[in-house]
Amino acid sequence: MAPARTEVEGTALVERMARATNDHDLDALVACFAPDYRNETPSHPERGFVGSEQVRLNWTQIFGAIPDLSAKVLRCAVDGDTVWTEWEHRGTRPDGSSHVMRGVVIFGVADGLAAWARFYLEPVQEDAGSVNEAVRHQVTPGARA
Repeated sequence: MAPARTEVEGTALVERMARATNDHDLDALVACFAPDYRNETPSHPERGFVGSEQVRLNWTQIFGAIPDLSAKVLRCAVDGDTVWTEWEHRGTRPDGSSHVMRGVVIFGVADGLAAWARFYLEPVQEDAGSVNEAVRHQVTPGARA
């Protein structure tokens, strides 16, 4: 049985995004997003935005600052017009330090483009403490991580 059209569109969209990111092809990357694309960042609500022009501004800054940026799609699952993806971004910042981000981005796909996303991609914190320290920090006001 052939995959549904939305499954094919979702998978193709993620493949185009990853290829454009790894090729540092800003125009090809922005072309993956609908003009009225809506981005929500639930952990940081103030970072949400609307429009593919903001995608262009964001990625112009990212490509400029991380010239060796590479992206991997670690997992991808399509459910109708929703695509669940897990990403890892790696590169080197201008000061020589390592840039590593990992997380999940959930995309809504319409006409082969990202119409919306819920964005959970975050910088990796290598020395953030143990799970016990993290839980204590989350539930105890003023606790140190």
